[in-house]
Parts: sequence; structure tokens; C-alpha cells
Amino acid sequence: MENLGLGFELIIVLVAAVAGGILAHRLKLPVLLGYLVAGILVSPHGLGLVQDTDAIKNLASLGVILLLFTLGLEFSLDELRRIGRVAVLGGIAQILLTAAAGVILGKVLGWATPEAIFFGFLISLSSTLIVLKLLLERGELDTVHGRVMTGILLMQDLSLVPLMIILPTLGKSGSEIAPALLDAGAKAVGFVVVMAGLGLFLLPKVLDKVAQARSRELFLITVVSLSLAAAITAQFFGVSAAVGAFIAGLLIGRSIFARQALADIVPFRDAFGALFFVSLGTLADLSFITNNPGLVIGVVAFIIVVKFIICGGVPLVFGYNIRTAIFTGFGLTQIGEFSFVLAGVGVTAGILSNSTYALTLGAAITTMILTPFALSLANFSYRQLERFPVGQRLISSRAASDRKHVVQPLSGHAVICGGGRSSESLIKVLARRNISHLIIDLDPQVITKFRKMGIPCIYGDASNPEILDRASLEKAKLLICTFPSFLDVELTVKNARKVNPKLDIVARVERDRDANALLNIGVNELVKPEFESSLEITRHCLHRYGLTATEIQYLLNSLRQGTMS
Repeated sequence: MENLGLGFELIIVLVAAVAGGILAHRLKLPVLLGYLVAGILVSPHGLGLVQDTDAIKNLASLGVILLLFTLGLEFSLDELRRIGRVAVLGGIAQILLTAAAGVILGKVLGWATPEAIFFGFLISLSSTLIVLKLLLERGELDTVHGRVMTGILLMQDLSLVPLMIILPTLGKSGSEIAPALLDAGAKAVGFVVVMAGLGLFLLPKVLDKVAQARSRELFLITVVSLSLAAAITAQFFGVSAAVGAFIAGLLIGRSIFARQALADIVPFRDAFGALFFVSLGTLADLSFITNNPGLVIGVVAFIIVVKFIICGGVPLVFGYNIRTAIFTGFGLTQIGEFSFVLAGVGVTAGILSNSTYALTLGAAITTMILTPFALSLANFSYRQLERFPVGQRLISSRAASDRKHVVQPLSGHAVICGGGRSSESLIKVLARRNISHLIIDLDPQVITKFRKMGIPCIYGDASNPEILDRASLEKAKLLICTFPSFLDVELTVKNARKVNPKLDIVARVERDRDANALLNIGVNELVKPEFESSLEITRHCLHRYGLTATEIQYLLNSLRQGTMS
């Protein structure tokens, strides 16, 4: 097989990636798991179809560079600011606490201190790719726990850069670590200063000149060249090539060319990214995992329990309730895709042994596979907690501490469940028209904002009967549910109907199959965001073609009622 050359082995790797990706997609698992498993199967430790793993790794290094470059392009400081302290301070605390727990486990297993530290930071990162995909599929991306998880994940992604600079110095002897850290830090600062200067003065001018040519090919070549040039420059400064690519992406991401650069480079990133994950699989010793199933299961259980406790504890510390804590804890229990990038650095630096790498890879794959089930378990656990007196006290404990903010009795008011972006326009209109209204929300930042505006608010889970009991529903005229999650809307409506059977209820719904269920439990009117946006687009188009307002409204009503064939 060695005599057939790199070209043949590269074809094998790509075919294996396609097969693994298709299988993972069919099984509704993350595609990157398919790439990893494919790499394990074709590796020297598996079927032995690929022997020249070093050459494959060299090609796959392009995948790491492009992966970090696009991470820089996509990174959103605005999103971090929107989430606030729970993302920045909570994210940092979660990383450090999880890493500390990992170090303890490593020492228990008899590893050297540098290897234990490296392992601790490997397990501290969660999968942005998997979690955001699952939240999007479940319609929970804009929920409170969805926003908290997104913020923590963004902080984890950002931490990858300093970790890739600091952790390789652990390969030095004890007396050499401090000088190595200072040297790495000085070189990194020097590189950032040089890149910042280039990014402010040179990069925009270069991209502007290329963009004026109106050639997509030239623009793509320029973007790829800039990312590779930044990677090479970083190595000249003694900094990781991937870190250099990230800084370049971060600088270009602040320019007007960011979106086009991202759109052009994503296909290349995905292709070389697949090669990277397959190459990681070829490094894994499958025999170690099969010979030590008890150790792998024990480490997986340790990671899940520790990350659940720490990730779930962070929202509680920052004033969020038990529901947000449970969902955040279960949602971030996996090891992330950037842990593999970090693991590759550890293997190259000689800090991680092959057995530790194989153990980490086995644990990562297992926790990723379990993530969809973990999120489902989060919902089940919370609903079970509501059934028991101890759980009810725990759920209502945060709401009890909020009782110092007395909500004056209201009558004929609107109760808005969810004070996020979906209800901002409604709240402004109601305030301007002096229509009494009250907001129920789980996000303490949202509650604080509206209380400063003088709007009555209740902090808590609107689907909880005790919270609804404080909203004077028996005297309310209207209940508006803006939650993106169907289960939250369903429970809120059921509990509200018990208090006031005649209450007029308007609810948001994402999927058609959920609409009938909500109508059956008493929702008076449903709003489908995607459908309403399509109607608004239709309205504008018809107006441009000269139809009267009456004709347009008739056609839109026909679409709403489903009578137009």
C-alpha cells in the first residue's frame, strides 16, 4: 500500500470522509463524528488502508488554518456584550473550574502534571457546532438557556487562541516553563501588534483594490492568500499558524468585506476541515479503546457529571433560575470540535501520549453522540422536578427572592410571556398607547431593563403555575406567548386556561405540526414568524405591481385561511 503514493491514500481518506459523513447524517449525528470514525477505520490501527499519516496531517493542517480563520471572521463581540457577564465571567470560570477537575482526574490516573493540565483544558471546551445545530432544530436558539449557552460557547471559542499559545510550553522542563511562557507571550503580543497595524492600514486597501476588479476568483484567492500569509507570519514570530489565521480572520471580520470573505472560503474550510477530522481519527489507537472500555466509560461519566455541575452552576451564580441551569448543564456536557485542534497541538508538542489521545478521542465521540439525548433529558428532568414538593420549592426559590418587587394588581391588562426581541415592538406600542401590560421572563437582564423603564415585571418561568398566579390572569384581557419553544408555549397555555378559561391567547409557533396542538388546547390566534414574513414580502411585491390595498388584503387573507389553491 505504501508504494501507491500519497495521491491514492488521499483518495481513500476523502472517500472514507464522504462515506462516514453520509452515515452520520443518516443516523442524525454530527457529520464530524462520521469523519472521525472514518479516520479510525482506515488508519494503521484499523484496516490499515492509510499508512502515510504524516503526509495526510500536513494537508489537514490547512483545514485547521481555514477553520480558525473563519472562526475569526464569524466571532461576534456584539453577541458577547448582549449576553453580558454570564458569557464573559461565567465562561472563564467554567473553563478554569472544568480544567481543574480534569487535572485532578489526570493525577488520579497517574499522568504527569503537564499532561493532566492539557487534558483538563481539552475537556473544558464544548461543541459550538453541535449545540447550536441542536438548539436551532429544537427552536430554542433564542430562549434564555439558548442565549446563555451561546455566550459561554463564544467565550470557549475565544479561549482557544491563548490556550494554543500557552499550553505547548508545558512540554518544557519545570525551570523552563516560566521563561517559555514569557517568550511565547512576548512573541504573541509582537505578532498581534504587527497584524493590528497591517489590519488597520494595509488589509482594507488590498481587499478594496481586489473588490474593485469585480472578480470573485481574485477575491477568493486574495482571502486564502491572506489567511495563509498570516499563518506563515505567525510561525515566524514563534506563534501557532492557526492562531495567526484567527487574528487575520478577526481583523478582516471587522471590515465590510467580512461576509463575502466568509461566503467564499466556507467550501474550502469544509473540505479541508473534513480532511483534518479524518486525520485526527487516523491518530487514534482503536485497540486502546477496545482494551480499556471500563476506563473510557468512567472518564465519560466523569466528564458528563463535572461539566453538568459546573456549566449548570454558572447561570445560577449569575441570577438565572434552575430551569436555565438544568438546560445549560445538560447542553454543554460534550467535548468540542476545537478540543481536537488543541489535542493535535498536544500530540505534536509531545505532551499528550498516544493512549491519552485515544482516551480523549473516545470520550469526545461518546459525549458528542449523547448530546441530543442530554438535551431531551434536560426537558424531562425539569418537568419531573415540577412534580415533587422539593423540586417545586427549588424552582420557585428564585421567584420567591423576586417578591420584593411588588407587582400592583392589574385589570384588563396584557400578560407578555417572554420579553425578548420578539416582543420589543409590542411593548413599545402598548407603552405609547398607555395600555397596561406585564412581562414575565426568565432572563434577569431583561427583567432589570424593563423595570428601569417602569414596566411591571415578574421574574420566572411563565409555564410554572405559581409564577402565573402572580400575574392576575383572572383579570387579564390578553396573554401573549413569544417563546420559541413549543413545549414552553404548550405548558403556559394549559396552566393559563386553568386560571382563566375565557382568556384571549396569542402564541408564536414555528412548525405546522405544533399549530393544531396549540389550537386544540385553547390558543385563539397563532403567529408563524416565517409565514408572516413571507406574507409581508408578498404584500410589498403586489403593491409594486399596482394592486390596491383591498385586493392585497383579500389575497393575504386567502393565504392565511389556506383557501388559495
